Amino acid sequence: MKIISTNLGDRKEVDWKGKLITTGIFKFSVDEPIFLDVEDVRGDAVCDREHHGGIDQAVYGYSEKHYKYWKELYPNLDWQYGMFGENLTIDDLDESKIHIGDTYKVGETILEVTKPRQPCMKLGVRFNNMKIVKQFWQKDYPGVYFKILQTGLVKSGDEFTLIKSHSDNPTIAEVYQEKRAKKGM
Repeated sequence: MKIISTNLGDRKEVDWKGKLITTGIFKFSVDEPIFLDVEDVRGDAVCDREHHGGIDQAVYGYSEKHYKYWKELYPNLDWQYGMFGENLTIDDLDESKIHIGDTYKVGETILEVTKPRQPCMKLGVRFNNMKIVKQFWQKDYPGVYFKILQTGLVKSGDEFTLIKSHSDNPTIAEVYQEKRAKKGM
């Protein structure tokens, strides 16, 4: 796995059908390295601390390979890395092979896999279509949240080196499927 884009977003207020929504989901690729801190990515807006950021969700990674599927469903969007609110767009992140607790060295950091992303309505705001939330739940492409065990800089081109595997733990895809079943989706 390799980072192909690092993405940051500012706090943004969006009028969604007459309701003002504050979000940090509008992330865009940046050219400089980004600093992964204990509870978030430095310089990246986290507007809803109850559901985003924090120790177990400090950084969000999403696979560039999944973009192809979504581009076919939403061909008229202005596609760019960061569309899913990810801080790290990773060339080949496979949720069916990554286990909770797996630990990676990437750039100056050490990251631990914690959980899959659960989509919220702000993904619908980003896509300008609430259908994406249900579609996201129905596809095993949730992406991965990481805990930061060692803070530091990462940049495009940095490779993930597996330090410790936890193959006895469930995969991100298995945890996501279980959450989906509980939601009745």
